[in-house]
Amino acid sequence: MPANEESRLRRKRRIRKKVNGSAERPRVSVFRSSKHIYVQAIDDSTGETLATVSTLSTDLKSSLEGTKSDDAKAVGTQLAKVLKDKGIESIVFDRNGYLYHGRVKALAEGAREAGLKF
Repeated sequence: MPANEESRLRRKRRIRKKVNGSAERPRVSVFRSSKHIYVQAIDDSTGETLATVSTLSTDLKSSLEGTKSDDAKAVGTQLAKVLKDKGIESIVFDRNGYLYHGRVKALAEGAREAGLKF
C-alpha cells in the first residue's frame, strides 16, 4: 500500500473515533477516486445507508460537465436535495481521511448552499 494511502487510513481511523451518525443527524461519508466522487449518508446506530449519490448516479450523470470540483459540488447539492426530501436538515461530515480541500471541500460547500447544516 502506498505511503499516502496509509496516511489517509490512519487519519480515517482517528476521525471515525469521534464522528458518529444517527437517524436525525446522519454521518455523510465521502469517497473519491481519480475520476469520480461518491457520498453516502449513514445512520451508525442501525448501520443503515439512508442515501447515496455519486458522479455515476443516473439522474446526475447526464448533467455533469466541467471540472471534477464542479461535479463534486453538484453531487453535494443533489445529496442535500435527497436528504431534505427525507426530512433531514443536519448532518455530520466525515471526510474519510481526505484533506478538506479541492473536491471534498467543493462537495461540502455544495451541500451547505443547498441548505444542509453541518
